[in-house]
Amino acid sequence: MKKSLFLVFALAATLHADEGVLLQRIIALEKRVAELETKLAPVLEEQRVKAVVAEQKAMAHERMLLDAEFLTRTDLNLIEKTYQTANQNWKTEEAKKAVAFLAARFPTANRTGCAVLALAQAAEGDEQIQLLQRAIEKHNGCFYITGVQVGAYARLYLGMRYKKDGNNEAAEKLFEEIRTNFRDAVDHKGQLLTVHLEGLE
Repeated sequence: MKKSLFLVFALAATLHADEGVLLQRIIALEKRVAELETKLAPVLEEQRVKAVVAEQKAMAHERMLLDAEFLTRTDLNLIEKTYQTANQNWKTEEAKKAVAFLAARFPTANRTGCAVLALAQAAEGDEQIQLLQRAIEKHNGCFYITGVQVGAYARLYLGMRYKKDGNNEAAEKLFEEIRTNFRDAVDHKGQLLTVHLEGLE
């Protein structure tokens, strides 16, 4: 009987010791998994952003193809030629005239939205604010081939402009729109616009 009791106690002590060893191993494994997750997070985020950029470029391509449904090849060539004329220097009167021509003759064309935004980025003062607002209101769904959505990018620029002017409430409203409605929007370098917001808060 004493021998049986001793065996039961010895077995219980061994099991308790094994539980302690197992618990230490589990804690060590959990720590290692957490470290690996931390190391992998930037790589996984980079892959996610690459996929988002590819998706944004696909949306840009679709938007450009939409123009071909209602514009002739001649019109599309004229639009591109006019855009490229303005693109030589957005700060010139020639660029302003080119954008005015595009807005009057092809107001819904994708490239017109890109032209309005590019002109806004080069403009200053109240003119810049008006052009950025116009890009948001009339050309929101236009895209550059890089995947940049005109409306989202205009919101970022206008928000930065408002922030610079001390109009923090208007800036925050635009930044919140980006976070909520355009969280996958990108810049020309393939960075999420939400990354730019981190430095503006």
